[in-house]
Amino acid sequence: MREGDTIVALSTGSLPSGVAVIRLSGPATPGIIRELRGVLPKPRTLHLTRFRFKDEVLDSGLLVFFPAPNSFTGEDCAELQVHGSPAVVRAILRALTDEPGVRLAEAGEFTRRAFENGKLDLTEVEGLGDLLEAETESQRRQAVARAAGGLSTKLGGWRETLLDLRAEIEARLDFSDEGDVTDDLPADFAMALATLRGELAAAIESVTRGRIVREGVRVALAGAPNAGKSSLLNALAKSELAIVTDEPGTTRDVRDVAIDLSGQLVVMVDMAGLRETDSKAEAEGVRRARAELEIADLVLWLEAPDGEPATIPATEAPIWRVATKSDLGVAAGDLAISTRTGDGLDALTARLTSFAQELAGQGEPALVSRERDRQGLEAALFEVDAAIAGLEVSEFTAEHLRLAGVALERLLGRIDTEMVLDRLFSAFCIGK
Repeated sequence: MREGDTIVALSTGSLPSGVAVIRLSGPATPGIIRELRGVLPKPRTLHLTRFRFKDEVLDSGLLVFFPAPNSFTGEDCAELQVHGSPAVVRAILRALTDEPGVRLAEAGEFTRRAFENGKLDLTEVEGLGDLLEAETESQRRQAVARAAGGLSTKLGGWRETLLDLRAEIEARLDFSDEGDVTDDLPADFAMALATLRGELAAAIESVTRGRIVREGVRVALAGAPNAGKSSLLNALAKSELAIVTDEPGTTRDVRDVAIDLSGQLVVMVDMAGLRETDSKAEAEGVRRARAELEIADLVLWLEAPDGEPATIPATEAPIWRVATKSDLGVAAGDLAISTRTGDGLDALTARLTSFAQELAGQGEPALVSRERDRQGLEAALFEVDAAIAGLEVSEFTAEHLRLAGVALERLLGRIDTEMVLDRLFSAFCIGK
């Protein structure tokens, strides 16, 4: 990224389309608009415009100007709504980048400028990224809550509490020789600290629920070879995604398929059958399958009446025993299904839906959902616990409260953010 440049990009989807939106942000924006309109138009109002560059009209459409600082990036911005023809968009982008100081934007550069100009904090940026990738209703609701500043408000409230508590202690340290400053802390000081601790602990507990919504419930389809794992995956996805044969060991890799169950994302994981084998390729598949069992939220252990015997592996995730190929005979299990006839699939889907909704919760969307959230909140909680344990030593208490505030500042992206930013914005699309 080069500061001082004006950036331009197509911000809408793939072409051709009915309408394409081209975005501009930076100091050259007003000059470009004057070139097109003769004067700067009324801000935040759509104007019908002929997009003329060097005496050639490339297209006609709508133009809107957002002067700084009241724009998405905090800079002078404009949007050109043109016909979604690949030729039109290419011609306009080429004409714009021929202007002095104008270049094509990098991935996520518009949003990064919004962050750097104080229009968004890091949690809001992450929420916006989640919203762009949302596939289910629960993901949309959670992402909107975070992008709208829900977590920022929470963190800001906790930070204000820490500042108030620090002020109480530091007043006694700085003005201990003043007659109107007592050594004793207010009666509600310890209560306020305990309340803050409880809120931080509750937020940490909700990270798993938020992660389930954002990433989906991982359901591992496990069992011996030919237990019907790939057939069940195809049936649940309603598509022939996985190769199914009667030859044991057909599946040798891990395959994730995301499905939407009543607004909740569920990731079905097809994997190699668990058995001892001399095949190096199949053995690697078995190793990867066992690794998946360690991170699964739920394991469906499939057993077929004509299948090989296999030992249910140890895992921390709950295990449901599913008897497959019930049209051939029923094996022992919590549920019996047949992908050939469809028997039992509705019951399994309903149970999976209930399980996923229970894990994700049905109340307000979780505002914390990332490992970065967990680490930051745990760091703040550690310092608050240390402050509670050392209340009799004011200097130590004040320092622990300061460090708790630093942990929250880091979550908001006000300190130590460069590596986080580079990783985050690289996943954004061009034009956002």
